[in-house]
Amino acid sequence: MGCGRSVGVGLLYVVTSTFTLAKVVRDRQEVGQMVSRVDQARLDKLLTEHDPFKVDGI
Repeated sequence: MGCGRSVGVGLLYVVTSTFTLAKVVRDRQEVGQMVSRVDQARLDKLLTEHDPFKVDGI
């Protein structure tokens, strides 16, 4: 009877560890996508504000 509990506890540990790892991987991917979107938004803003025909001092 003791061996069956050990297997059950071990299986539970493996399942919970797998879910935890999957959540961590998902969260890291979401952060990477968010940083990429912020960088793209900054670049888009710079490009829309840039006027190549503007001459300073005139």
